[in-house]
Amino acid sequence: MKIWRWVASVLLTLTIAFFIIAAFIYTPENQESEQSPPPQTEPDGVEKERQSNDEESDIKQSDSENEVDKAEETLSGELREVFTSVIESARGLFVRRDLDIVAIGDSLTQGVGDSTDNDGYVGILEDTINSNQPLETLDIANYGVRGNRTDQLLERMQTEEISQSLREADVVIITIGANDVMKVVKNNFSSLNYEQFQEAQEGYKERLNEIFQRVENLNPDVPIYLVGLYNPFEYYFNNIPELGQIMSDWNRVSKEVISNYEQAEFIPIKDIFLGAEEELLWKEDYFHPNEKGYKRIAERVLEYIRPDIEQ
Repeated sequence: MKIWRWVASVLLTLTIAFFIIAAFIYTPENQESEQSPPPQTEPDGVEKERQSNDEESDIKQSDSENEVDKAEETLSGELREVFTSVIESARGLFVRRDLDIVAIGDSLTQGVGDSTDNDGYVGILEDTINSNQPLETLDIANYGVRGNRTDQLLERMQTEEISQSLREADVVIITIGANDVMKVVKNNFSSLNYEQFQEAQEGYKERLNEIFQRVENLNPDVPIYLVGLYNPFEYYFNNIPELGQIMSDWNRVSKEVISNYEQAEFIPIKDIFLGAEEELLWKEDYFHPNEKGYKRIAERVLEYIRPDIEQ
């Protein structure tokens, strides 16, 4: 399909541009000469002019520092607003004692794009729940790893640490699938077409089913929540409907898998980001959510899991 060749061409251009920019950013500065130049004396007039320039420079630096302080205050205020709004949505929430929540998956679980280093929606969820309790006792086990696909998550689930956490979990939350989609893009970069995504769905469906079976075998009655996919391409290619259709198809496959498990539920988030990419996506890549994006995810997740965590 011509449209996919065009998409591939644009993606290639973006990739090349990224590496070019990175090369400039990380190019080391020229090393200083080992020999210091001899001291030089200057006429009085030049010295006075230098002092005047230094004073002017100090004033400019002071103004610059004030601007930075104001920017930091603004950012701090925005983050407080984000956190406060999550707490507001959880008003009156009291969870049962000794609650164990386990989050497994990819970069969305890890919290990539959260500049506060608070584990994204998992950290916001944890802080929100604890803020409503007499004692802050909840510590959500976060096993998110950036770049993980379903096959890699399955492998990590074999470790004793994750297996034990899943055995003891009262609620399990999963984010997975986006990197399975990206693998199709990377493996077929120069000749991408819609059918390749359809073919890859079967393998994704089988592996996702294995993930749910693994959780069920370890903890038969635990509620399992799968967070759906949003369209990470929307910001760059909002005029190509096939990309949105692909993400919808993979969400549909996820729901088909979930329908086989009585204790499992799908949490949709695609609508959260639709048309709000500029506001909710991380400025570094416009693929991962930023703090506000994770806040919206946390609110949605809390809405779904609330019946399973309340007293």
